[in-house]
Amino acid sequence: MTKKLHILFLCSWFPLKEYPTNGDFIQRHAEAISLKHNVSVLHIVSSKKIAKTTIKKDIDANLTTYVGYVKHTENSILKAIRFYKTYIQILRLIGNYDVIHVNTLYPFGIFALHQKILKRKSFIISEHWTGFLNSRKNRISCFQKMCSKLIVKKAAFVCPVSDELKNGMQNSGLKGNYFPVGNVVDTKIFIPSNQKRKEFAIVHVSGLNDAQKNINDMLKVAKLLEKEIEVFSWTFIGGTSEKYQKLISELQFKTANIEFINHVSQKELASHLQEATICVSFSNYETFGIVMPEAIACGTFVISTNTGILNELKPQDFFSIIPLKDKNTLVTEIVKKYKNPTKLNTEKMHSYIQTKFSQEIISDVFSNLYYKIVSKKN
Repeated sequence: MTKKLHILFLCSWFPLKEYPTNGDFIQRHAEAISLKHNVSVLHIVSSKKIAKTTIKKDIDANLTTYVGYVKHTENSILKAIRFYKTYIQILRLIGNYDVIHVNTLYPFGIFALHQKILKRKSFIISEHWTGFLNSRKNRISCFQKMCSKLIVKKAAFVCPVSDELKNGMQNSGLKGNYFPVGNVVDTKIFIPSNQKRKEFAIVHVSGLNDAQKNINDMLKVAKLLEKEIEVFSWTFIGGTSEKYQKLISELQFKTANIEFINHVSQKELASHLQEATICVSFSNYETFGIVMPEAIACGTFVISTNTGILNELKPQDFFSIIPLKDKNTLVTEIVKKYKNPTKLNTEKMHSYIQTKFSQEIISDVFSNLYYKIVSKKN
């Protein structure tokens, strides 16, 4: 089947101007699927800046985004009512569709259940939430747990972005038809380049949340590296140094060039990854870790803790996996790359990621799932 379908994206998270990284991986899924199908995104947020509900519509080729802004309230019941009314308003604007694609099962999966009961519409789920990981197991309310179990049970397919997340969901008692599908790497932007920095350059990219990403420990590693590497830079992309300034002052860097850069566009990020010698992820937990395959697609070596998607790929000569919280091993791995630089096959690296996580590949995978649903209904 090659028929162009209309897919309704129900999104608990989605990037907005106010929150540019809030679910940007969901936007990439939507963009990939829009290569083959019409996609309508439905997202709702509360805002303190508005007096009444406002719906904004944005059209980009086969991708149409509807964002409902509802008046903020601390009353959870009133908030739910406002969200439901806005959801119904947007559905009327969208019209008919073939399949629902829920992005993060709670709370917008409740709307998918509503459509399943009311219109017999089938749905699939893409899940990204770290709270389901075995290492996390966030406490959730009885209502959320009950809803999550029912949503997963009724889904045609449940598509966590990694096997690790799948295992965590199953261990949480969420029984369903699992079919993991990874995140999208834009392999047209993240490409190899010969533009490397002259000095040994390390890069880390994230929201700079220390509890997850271990920024403090990476700064301590940078200080230890001053004894091993004469001149090097370590660039942290995704936020400011404000909350780490005290530690930076205490460490008294002498030769290391430590730089913090705020959120950048995908094209700018690709440039930073291309210029770096290595990319480091020192996370305590990840469901996927999109920056790691993006760095590899740029031809840059990656050092990562045993979290995220690289942990599930076959060992390669362009990334290494180290234990959690092990600063000494991170130092050793970085020094090894400094003292024994090797010529990487950057085209092979790019091709490796392209065949697994490119827009076209992910679009094909989801298309096959949609067609199975539509064929079953017919």
